[in-house]
Amino acid sequence: MSLRLIALGGTFDKVYDPRTGKLDFGRTCLPEMLETARIDPMPPISSLMLVDSLDMGDHHRQMVVAACRNCSEEALVLVHGTDTMTDTAAAIAAAGLEKCIVLTGAMVPARFGNSDAPFNLGFAAAAALLLPHGVWIAIGGAIHAWDEVRKNRDRARFERIDPPANDSPSPDPR
Repeated sequence: MSLRLIALGGTFDKVYDPRTGKLDFGRTCLPEMLETARIDPMPPISSLMLVDSLDMGDHHRQMVVAACRNCSEEALVLVHGTDTMTDTAAAIAAAGLEKCIVLTGAMVPARFGNSDAPFNLGFAAAAALLLPHGVWIAIGGAIHAWDEVRKNRDRARFERIDPPANDSPSPDPR
């Protein structure tokens, strides 16, 4: 199965702008990260957009769905901002694509020390090559189905959503 990485932005690709004192975007750091990791052969990388996920709207998500649909690879890793990652995952899942699509991101920019980005990227790439078709979120050493996870902002991590309580009586096992 072939792999493609798609950069969408988020904290993962942010850089510090010393003129403004703010985090902003330049270009994706994915090529350098893959080179450092000695990935061979290097998978193709598409830089679709570099935006903060809080600034993403429905038109951005439709661009993401179209990009996933139109690429020939069956295994995709989307580098996305963590704040609305599950919203984009829902849009992709609704498209019903026959691919393994894994979204990942970072809590600390890749270009900063102590970033979780390199680990999350490698973990997501491996997950995309091993998981069945579907939409997944791989971050912080855990893989989640897209609709079974949420970001816990207080703890700066993703966590599994508890399944809804089943108030109906259990069927008789006889």
